[in-house]
Amino acid sequence: MLAIRTSITTIKCKKTYKDTDKRTRSLLYVLKKILALIREIENNYQEQLDLPEGYYTRIKIIRKVLKQQKKISETGVSVPDRIVGISKSYIRPIVRGKEVIPVEFGAKVNMIQFDGINFIEYLSFNAFNEGTRLVKSIRYRRSLFGKITHISADDIYATKANRKYSTSAHIVTNFKRKGREEKQEEHRRIISRELRKEMTIRTEGSFGTEKEYYGLQKIKARTELNEILWIFLGVHTANAVRIAKHLAVSRVDRMAS
Repeated sequence: MLAIRTSITTIKCKKTYKDTDKRTRSLLYVLKKILALIREIENNYQEQLDLPEGYYTRIKIIRKVLKQQKKISETGVSVPDRIVGISKSYIRPIVRGKEVIPVEFGAKVNMIQFDGINFIEYLSFNAFNEGTRLVKSIRYRRSLFGKITHISADDIYATKANRKYSTSAHIVTNFKRKGREEKQEEHRRIISRELRKEMTIRTEGSFGTEKEYYGLQKIKARTELNEILWIFLGVHTANAVRIAKHLAVSRVDRMAS
């Protein structure tokens, strides 16, 4: 008698929530055991060990990661200042909502531009609402160059509070009008269109240039302070090149006249 049997192994194409949760709890348990063993070794052989300062910094970060991930696993809710990288614990995920890259990592910078020259008004590795910084940006611009009459900004800055402040300060903006049109609406539309055009061509172009040609697209610094320094050097090196070009054009114009 010949008996033949075919066995088929079933493979899950997609892990369920319970599978993921079980694996997460298992990994956290293993990490907790490893950290406990490391601490035991440190206590028993403290005099014989000669470990660098960076080791203690990294172990401290890993213990904080364990604490954060354990809380997330138990509650299902994210924690503030969640660490997403051991080597760069200061980096935070920033949700941008872009189609290709919905989440980005790195410094978020609020910048102002005057006559093609960029200035960093605020820099943070945490996500922040740049729409709340328009008034501070205007005051920063005034501290540098004095009176300001026109501004051009993204639509996220067009909040009710920012509109009210701009009107009270007699500043013309490129924000879309709310409510009824005024008598000079056509002139306002022309000014708004020119301001928006200036922002699109000059401002966005300058940001792209700094990322592409001045090292801001992929910063290779390994510490928070070095990364901030890298950003400032990239922005102001680009400014120096623009100023040099302006001076060269002015010199040629003076010689021609």
